[in-house]
Amino acid sequence: QVRMAESGGGLVQAGGSLRLSCAASGRTEGLWVMAWFRQAPGKERDMVARINWSKNTYYPDSVKDRFTMTRDIAKNTVTLQMNDLKPEDTAVYYCAAGSTMAWHQSDFLYWGQGTQVTVSS
Repeated sequence: QVRMAESGGGLVQAGGSLRLSCAASGRTEGLWVMAWFRQAPGKERDMVARINWSKNTYYPDSVKDRFTMTRDIAKNTVTLQMNDLKPEDTAVYYCAAGSTMAWHQSDFLYWGQGTQVTVSS
């Protein structure tokens, strides 16, 4: 059993920054890929950052150059630094973990409960 716990959401004005954290605990062996997803009301859950065991990262164009994901393998933690936030970044943000080839949300085995990020204009 793996537990994922996010923290760090909140309310911020447009142009501001927030830092999300996620800690994995339990049977963490094999958590090769970790990612952040977000889901806004009425929209699908989309990936906003992904990092693998080698700390290679992926970001979609919508957040590239604004979001940075880092990973501490020894501590089983990841962070998501979000800068220059925009109202369209408002969503519930989820931390997820999966095996080596995890890309689509259905590939990720473990999920956190989510943390709300609200960006006011």
